[in-house]
Amino acid sequence: MSRSTTKPRVGITLGDCAGIGPEIVELALKSGRVPDSTEYVVLGRQPNCKPGEPTSETARAAAAALEEAVTLARRGELEAIVTGPIHKARMYEIGFRFPGQTEFFAERCGVKNFAMCLTGGKLTVALVTAHIPLHKVPRALKQSEIVRVGLLLTEFARPRGKNEARIAVAGLNPHAGESGKLGVEEIEVIAPAIEELNSSLLTDHSSRVFIGPVSPDTVFHRAIEGEFDAVLCMYHDQGLIPLKLHAFHSGVNVTLGLPFPRTSPDHGTAFEIAGKGIARPDSMIAAINLAVELAGKQ
Repeated sequence: MSRSTTKPRVGITLGDCAGIGPEIVELALKSGRVPDSTEYVVLGRQPNCKPGEPTSETARAAAAALEEAVTLARRGELEAIVTGPIHKARMYEIGFRFPGQTEFFAERCGVKNFAMCLTGGKLTVALVTAHIPLHKVPRALKQSEIVRVGLLLTEFARPRGKNEARIAVAGLNPHAGESGKLGVEEIEVIAPAIEELNSSLLTDHSSRVFIGPVSPDTVFHRAIEGEFDAVLCMYHDQGLIPLKLHAFHSGVNVTLGLPFPRTSPDHGTAFEIAGKGIARPDSMIAAINLAVELAGKQ
């Protein structure tokens, strides 16, 4: 693929074409709400399919588009990637072995230090644990993982805030464990991680970046009110439920730690409304705009 323009290039995959991916990509690019200073490259073919009915063929096309996107980005032919939603069940049937697109990009780029982050409206969250069953979260919650994801989140949140980032660390248990009465993870794992994070970031002229553990039932309200720039969450739904409640139509998924920006709309394939002309492109527009913004800071 030769470069015929000096404009930065952002690749966009359609996801599973039986879902709303093709619709929202087309609507987003025609909306007038994405920068015209960027060249947008739509990747992947669309096999014959019926809206709302995913097949192994639509899954293979989605997988092929992901492979093309990551190959072009690693060659430097794309500055960023925006991915449409895929249908994981069909993807697994054709041999896709990753919990999600986040893990796919990390593996293809040889990146071990990555994390899932979501942002929309006045809320940004990152996840210490992501695609694992809830009952496995306490055992998977390690001080080293909280520190690792916390540092990645700092790099994302700092340039987006007006001042030095202030990041809240959510507790795992109700009321952040209530001094050990409702759980000890806050005392034994989360609080030491916060101390380690702040120790690694503090200078003579800086204040504490990480605050917590903060009770999960109030932390997101406080963040939306402007007290925090981001929230470090302990598990998947702890972060995604408030994010989607606050910014369902404008939420964006960002993979932290990759050598290039990768974003996606924070919703699924929506097979039930595919082809009906009612899909909203807002989240795809937000994902494209954030990809362009992040690409400009590379």
